[in-house]
Amino acid sequence: AQARYVVGIPGVELGKIAAADTADLIVMGSHGHTGFKKLLFGSVTNAVLASCTTPLLVLRGKPAPKNDSLKVAIALDGSKYGVAAVRYFIKNRDLFGAAPMVTFIHVVPNLLNLVVPGFFGRAPAPGLKPEQAEAMQSAAFENAMAPARKLLEGTGLSAAEVCLFGNNAGDEIAAYAKKSKLDLLALGSHGYGALESSVLGSVATRVAAQCQVALLLVREK
Repeated sequence: AQARYVVGIPGVELGKIAAADTADLIVMGSHGHTGFKKLLFGSVTNAVLASCTTPLLVLRGKPAPKNDSLKVAIALDGSKYGVAAVRYFIKNRDLFGAAPMVTFIHVVPNLLNLVVPGFFGRAPAPGLKPEQAEAMQSAAFENAMAPARKLLEGTGLSAAEVCLFGNNAGDEIAAYAKKSKLDLLALGSHGYGALESSVLGSVATRVAAQCQVALLLVREK
């Protein structure tokens, strides 16, 4: 290992170093405050993500896994960012061990009981029948999974698929990560900069505030 130091704003300078050195991965520890303090969670992490496109592994308080092959979940939200996380997994498969257990997860909204944070649940759209809600949920899940399945074709890799239900993706993913005792959760990130970086990775932030699983945040150039 080589050591160096620079003077400046930590997140910004770390991002510059990673970009200049064309690093393959940045590894950072994080405290993961909860409650209102979660707004400050990963402030340096957010700044790094906003400064470069290098994948970032955020380690929490959970002990390092004892097994070589990791138990990994990749969260897909139906966007290109989740697909980027799958692409990173395929390209860097050795990072996850010889025979990793991989699961693709997607959260679909509970259309029959939509809930807005801070408000009571409200009734579904007028005329929406249970079977219609189920069909919409199924379509959303398939839309999220299809690109990931296509990427795995011909790679020799496979992944289980899990559909989660809820109106807050971060909470549902955190609960799944705890219950499944994941070693690693991979998410794609849009990487907004400037003032938008304060809400960067809102799903990742909620996950990190509720469980100790390691987070791999993937961006693409």
